[in-house]
Amino acid sequence: MPGYQVKTETLLLGNTPWQIRSLVDNQQYADPLNTSGEIGIPPAGWSLFGQVWPSARVLALAMLTHPLRGQRILEIGAGLALTSLVLHSRGANVTVSDWHPLAESFLLENLRLNGLGPMRYAAGNWATANPWLGRFDLIVGSDLLYERQQPAQLASFIDRHAAAGCEVIVVDPDRSNRAAFGQEMAALGYGLIMRTADRELEDGVAYKGRFLTFSR
Repeated sequence: MPGYQVKTETLLLGNTPWQIRSLVDNQQYADPLNTSGEIGIPPAGWSLFGQVWPSARVLALAMLTHPLRGQRILEIGAGLALTSLVLHSRGANVTVSDWHPLAESFLLENLRLNGLGPMRYAAGNWATANPWLGRFDLIVGSDLLYERQQPAQLASFIDRHAAAGCEVIVVDPDRSNRAAFGQEMAALGYGLIMRTADRELEDGVAYKGRFLTFSR
């Protein structure tokens, strides 16, 4: 037994069913070798990667129709990588990035469950250099700003991996760190277009967060 419990759920996105392996709940914790602890993931936050959060569903729905134009795409803080799975199914050149030690194994299982071929995974820690990751034309992420230090770390990480003309799309559920993140991005030369998501998910749950789109 791995020390945690999983489930496989069916999600509808654009009327297409997706099979997603996730943790049973957000109370799971299993780090016998202190692998997560060594990179700074606290016990209380260990299970966050293993849930399908509303913001992730909103971003994935948006990526069903977002123009691709041969772009190199990076999903940051991907967790279960629902958005990347959608993009990959459309033939996009997408890389999945997360810092949780189990993110890659869950990605492999979710690729298998949905009959998709291999996709690039690269562990990424926003607080450190990740020179192997490269640069991208489109960077996407959802619900990324739940700790005070994250706006500065995330903005710097994005800037290190943004190609010339990069577009950055973040779905944020109106967390208090959103304004600080916008300020950090502005200091790096990125303009912001912000719009309310204001949509109902396919399970009937209303979502009132925002799309943050940055470019320079």
